[in-house]
Amino acid sequence: MHATVGDTLLVHGRIVGQHDRTAEVIEVLGPDGTPPYRVRFDDGHETVMSPGPDSVVRHKEPG
Repeated sequence: MHATVGDTLLVHGRIVGQHDRTAEVIEVLGPDGTPPYRVRFDDGHETVMSPGPDSVVRHKEPG
């Protein structure tokens, strides 16, 4: 998994009824765009995470 600042991290709900969550990557802490990432969720909560297989990086549009 590789991300850059400004990309969106989509974390899928892992149990029935749990909604997907999105977070903006605000800092890349690993080498060459690899985890861990500092992210900010839609509710303003910030955390450092190493996303698992239930997560997808949506790269920001160039320009």
